[in-house]
Amino acid sequence: MATIVKCSESDYAVLADIWERSVRATHDFLSEEDLCGIKAALVPDYFPAVELYAAVEGDTPVGFIGLSADRIEMLFVDSDRRGYGYGSLLTDFAVRQGASKVDVNEQNPAALGFYLSKGFSPVSRDATDEAGRPYPILHLSLIDLYVVESYAPAPEAI
Repeated sequence: MATIVKCSESDYAVLADIWERSVRATHDFLSEEDLCGIKAALVPDYFPAVELYAAVEGDTPVGFIGLSADRIEMLFVDSDRRGYGYGSLLTDFAVRQGASKVDVNEQNPAALGFYLSKGFSPVSRDATDEAGRPYPILHLSLIDLYVVESYAPAPEAI
């Protein structure tokens, strides 16, 4: 059974390796130049900007998630550990921490399908990523059924 642990700066190298293996397995739309540019920004820019948590099996990190306020900023599962529930474990943890928004590359249908299956819905789209690269981004939000139900009219009012 995997556990979730808070990561520190000493974990960054391992997380960057997981990121690269995961991205190479799932983001075939990225150019090699863009992949290398994003990887170079992970440790100095992206990792310090979020709270990082890893799913750990034994002593081995198998995936990680980055959270900021109510957003899932990143979720990556090691390429040989996909399909074993680690992404769900991390996402469910994030939602319990208050995460309700996530962005996903439109060109990554597996990630979109995953988030849709977790209850997220598209709310808007940008034609490029935040760096202006030609990778459309879908902005997703978790539908809060409790809130929706609490605003439903009373049966006698219908």
